[in-house]
Order: sequence, then C-alpha cells, then structure tokens
Amino acid sequence: MQQNQDWKTNPKLQNMDKAKLDMLQHMAEQGRGKSPSELLPFLMAAASSGRKNGLNFNDAEINTIIEVLKAGKSPAYTAKLDRMIQLMKMMK
Repeated sequence: MQQNQDWKTNPKLQNMDKAKLDMLQHMAEQGRGKSPSELLPFLMAAASSGRKNGLNFNDAEINTIIEVLKAGKSPAYTAKLDRMIQLMKMMK
C-alpha cells in the first residue's frame, strides 16, 4: 500500500462518520501534489463546502485528522503543516 493511502486505514479514524471520511478522501485526491501555499486556500474552500453540505468536524476530529496527516512525514513537512494550521486558526 502506498504511503499516501495509509491514512484511510488509520485506526484513529475508525469511528468517524462515513460521509466525513468520504469527504476527506475526495479532498485527498484533489489536494494531491499541491504545495503547502496552495493547500491553505484549497483547505479553506473545502471546509466551507463541507459546512454548506452539513459536514462539520469537531475539534477532536480535526486534531485526529492532523495527527494522521503528520504520521510518517518528515520534520520539514510537519513544520509546514503546523504553520498552515496556525494560519487557518487565525483566519477563523
């Protein structure tokens, strides 16, 4: 199994609603290959679209998703992800 597909089988996501997991899968496919600077507007738009469709992620789900995204990634990647998350929090 490829590394970029491993997140789907992470046990921490097993109790998440299937519709939310489907949305994450769709986002993962569309976001593949985007740079960190491209990901911020992409994620903001995806979150807005999810809310419009009634999919709201609680803080625990968001933290779990972030933890899963960081798993097995380089320190440089996780640092970029942390910066992106901080930017998103400031924009809320």
